[in-house]
Amino acid sequence: MKTDLSDKHVAILAADGFEQSELEEPLHALERAGANVTIISPHGGRIQGMHHLEKADEFDVDIPLKSAHSEDFDALLLPGGLANPDELRSNEQAVEFVREFADAGKPIAAICHGPWILIEAGIVNGRRLTSWPAIQSDIRNAGGEWVDEPVVVDHGLVTSRKPDDLKAFNAKVIEEIAEGGYHSSTGRTPAG
Repeated sequence: MKTDLSDKHVAILAADGFEQSELEEPLHALERAGANVTIISPHGGRIQGMHHLEKADEFDVDIPLKSAHSEDFDALLLPGGLANPDELRSNEQAVEFVREFADAGKPIAAICHGPWILIEAGIVNGRRLTSWPAIQSDIRNAGGEWVDEPVVVDHGLVTSRKPDDLKAFNAKVIEEIAEGGYHSSTGRTPAG
């Protein structure tokens, strides 16, 4: 299994209310693997992390979403939490940013409530994935196959349920990024 990401640039898309461990632990795992990681948010400045319902740390935004270009990145990570994915799925620019990664055949990783953004981007139909159990009906209603497993990989789409799954999630995220891309569920080859 290839785990050197020294030639990879990974975007983390997040807004206020992200579950801190679901941003922080993948961020550190990706950096340890050599990746250049950039935090992107609909607004600049700092974004507020959460430990469940309690405020946690704030994180610096590296690039505001309006200045970010999907072609500058090799992969995308979407942390969960409640408010974060709800805000992002309501932001057309964020949804389009996610859709661009899918259309280009780049790996996308989402954990917890993060798949809400994938649903809004229209990329779960026909895909097998997992999430926080409370949104399994949302995934099924969007045409996805929801399974209760710690980590699921479907053609470059990596999903996990919760912070307890982060070790397995991080390992699979690194593996998928190292392999570099995938064919979408529609059989299209990645743009390039």
